[in-house]
Amino acid sequence: MTLTADRVRHALEAVIDPELMLNVVELGLIRDIIVSDTHVQVHMTLTFPGCPYAPELMERVMTETKAVAEGREPVLEMVWEPPWDPRTDATDECKAELGIWD
Repeated sequence: MTLTADRVRHALEAVIDPELMLNVVELGLIRDIIVSDTHVQVHMTLTFPGCPYAPELMERVMTETKAVAEGREPVLEMVWEPPWDPRTDATDECKAELGIWD
């Protein structure tokens, strides 16, 4: 099976934000995934730059990425622009869990 960004994204659904108890994909914290012959690059943001769970979340994202990387090097890049906004970044199901109604 060919490694795709969707397959990596699916693996990252196992990473749960310990404060919100929702996964990082549904929250919209995974901005982009780029799969090349040698690397799997994940662009990730946080709910806010000073998030106390950042080290734990980053470690879990790296672990889950490495587990499906098929020998490629996992690379995690933190991105801060645009800032995370659950109204635009989270899935509809996630917004409902957070009590955000448009």
